[in-house]
Amino acid sequence: MAIATINPATGETVETFQALDADGVETRLARAVSAFETHRRTSFGERAALLRAAADLLTAEREPTAALLTLEMGKPLAQALAEADKCAKAMRWYAEHAEALLADEHPDPADVADAGASAAHVRYRPLGPVLAVMPWNFPLWQVVRFAAPALMAGNTALLKHASNVPRTALLLESLFTRAGYPEGCFQTLLVGSGAIEAVLRDPRVAAVTLTGSEGAGRAVAAIAGDEVKKSVLELGGSDPYLVLPSADVQRAAEVAVTARVQNNGQSCIAAKRFIVHADVYEEFAAAFVAGMSALRVGDPAEPGTDVGPLATEGGRADLEELVDDALRRGAKAQCGGRRPEDRTAGWFYEPTVLTGITPDMRIHREECFGPVATLYRVDDLDQAVALANDSTFGLSSNAWTTDPAEQEVLERDLQAGAVFFNGMTASHPALPFGGVKRSGYGRELAGQGIKEFCNTTTVWYG
Repeated sequence: MAIATINPATGETVETFQALDADGVETRLARAVSAFETHRRTSFGERAALLRAAADLLTAEREPTAALLTLEMGKPLAQALAEADKCAKAMRWYAEHAEALLADEHPDPADVADAGASAAHVRYRPLGPVLAVMPWNFPLWQVVRFAAPALMAGNTALLKHASNVPRTALLLESLFTRAGYPEGCFQTLLVGSGAIEAVLRDPRVAAVTLTGSEGAGRAVAAIAGDEVKKSVLELGGSDPYLVLPSADVQRAAEVAVTARVQNNGQSCIAAKRFIVHADVYEEFAAAFVAGMSALRVGDPAEPGTDVGPLATEGGRADLEELVDDALRRGAKAQCGGRRPEDRTAGWFYEPTVLTGITPDMRIHREECFGPVATLYRVDDLDQAVALANDSTFGLSSNAWTTDPAEQEVLERDLQAGAVFFNGMTASHPALPFGGVKRSGYGRELAGQGIKEFCNTTTVWYG
């Protein structure tokens, strides 16, 4: 895939970029190592000042930054502005909390004595240069939620971003440089996916984090495993959204629309499978289909647009294949199910609700990355949980119920990295983020995330 900015609303190629050659990659690897030797010795106060400066720059430049996100991957401008604001918030959160999160830990004195030590503690030390392989769907946030904790821990960062968001990748490097970070602390590698293996196998690279498809995660995990390097994977999701009889059904339907079409439906944590109890199914389905049908599809740069284009032409083709397969096998489109007739340019697709889904349909098993929802009717809580867990993915989950007993069962039994009650899944720097099963392993954000790329060191004194 060429490294290029292509406007998904028009299909127009705006700019193409030359990939780094071997010498260019080598220069950046050497800089990352050199910067690490200095950066790891800085104080938390010094690192916090740099990260706050980056946050201040991002806040000051939020409008042009948001316009760039909208241009490169097609998210509505209001959502792009929210993404920029979220990144600045996360930077400030880690600038404030990193020192406490990584403070030395002191075991019980009795246990220390039993270990034959006069004193002992646990210290979190940085690993070194970390390679980040990042996707296009949240091109700023996905990077910042790795970079903010990694830099605060004393690591340096090498970003291999998706090839369709090169301007955003370069903007991030510029942002950290202009904030005052020394050369080499944060660098963008404009390379294709074929160059990842050589970079990851380089002994100077200490670890890798990837957010992306299951296929990409498998490939990177295999290399990291062969090299015995730490890896964190945040992969796909097919999150269930359960609605049970005690729910506020109208509110659940309203939030369901947002939960499905945020970021034009291209979010790993978007709710995708809507599992509704028979007692409230008709009420929820009517409100949900009406809400999806009312969404405005259009130019993401225009105010009032709810759903913009898919980010890539191939992504829309993949979505169409899933929907068409379901329709051929007997599913019904309650709304949408096609390209909008008034959008002949760009990679648009109508918000869609499918019913009559059966296990032989691809969409029942595969991640659907676009504004398409599958709607299921169930008879009881056990059936709802079984259907929710009938997936190879386990990123997050949503459940609408005010019954404490049901909440306890769902918290215990849903196979996911998070359970959100009476709301939609969202990420926040204070809460760990990640999944189970084929949604990956490891955690981002919170204290768990910042410690992923640290050497947890036992210090013992005789």
